[in-house]
Amino acid sequence: MSRSPHMKAPVNGDLALLAEFTCDLAALAASVTRPYFRQPLDVISKADSSPVTIADQECERLIRETIAKRYPAHGILGEEHGFDGSDKSDVWVIDPIDGTKSFVSGLPLYGTLIAYTQKKDAIIGALSMPELDEFWIGIKGEGCFFNGARCQTSDCKSLGDAILMTTSLEYFQQADREKFQTLAGATRIRRYGGDCYIYAMVAAGFADLAVETGLKSYDYMALVPVIEEAGGVITDWSGKRPGFNSDGTIIAAATKELHEQALAILNG
Repeated sequence: MSRSPHMKAPVNGDLALLAEFTCDLAALAASVTRPYFRQPLDVISKADSSPVTIADQECERLIRETIAKRYPAHGILGEEHGFDGSDKSDVWVIDPIDGTKSFVSGLPLYGTLIAYTQKKDAIIGALSMPELDEFWIGIKGEGCFFNGARCQTSDCKSLGDAILMTTSLEYFQQADREKFQTLAGATRIRRYGGDCYIYAMVAAGFADLAVETGLKSYDYMALVPVIEEAGGVITDWSGKRPGFNSDGTIIAAATKELHEQALAILNG
C-alpha cells in the first residue's frame, strides 16, 4: 500500500483526539513488530504454556510508555506487563501480539489489539494486522472503519447461511467443544485459524460468526467497539456484553437474529 492503514478515522466528535491517538499507537506497534517477523527469535513459554517473544514485550513496553506520556492519569492493562492503575476511570487495554503462535510460525495472521475504556466500558477498539496492511477501528457512536472507510457486518440472519470461524478447537474444553461442534454443524461454512482476524472478518461482512472460549480481557475488549459499531452483536456465551471480568467465552455475530440462534445452541 502507498499509505499507512493506520490513518485518522473520519471522526469529528469528542472522541476524535483519542481515536487519532489510538491509530498512532497501532502504527507504533506495527513499526515494532514487523522487523521481528520471520526472523530468528527466542520463544519463551509463560506459566500458562503460551509463547512470548521479545517482539511482544518490546511492543507493549513502547505502547505503555507512549500512553503514560500522553495520558499519565490513565490506567493500562497489557498481556505482558500486567495492570497499572486498575482504580482509574480511563483504562487502556493492550494485546501487543494477538496470535503469537502465528507470529512465530511465520503466518501473517497476527494482530495488535488496543482498547480505550471509560468506567470499564469499551469506547474505542482497534484491530491492526501489520503484515496485511489492514486496520479496523470502532468508535462508540461513530461507527467502525476499515482502512479509513466505514464497514458493516453482513445481513445474515440464519445459521444455515452462516460462515463460522474460530481459531482452534484445541482451546475448547470438552463440554464447550461439543456445544461448538453442534453449532458448527448447523452453519454453511466453517473456517479455522486466524486469532483476532476472525473478528475483523465479521466486522467487514465476510464472515458471520466468530466463537471462542478461554480468552482474557486483553483478547476481546478491543473487539467490542469494532463489532458493535460495524452493526454486529458481541457477548459472552450467556449473552452478556463482555467486560473486564467476563468468563472468556465470546460470540460475535453479524446480526441479532444470528446471535440468538447461536446462543440457543451454545446454551442448549
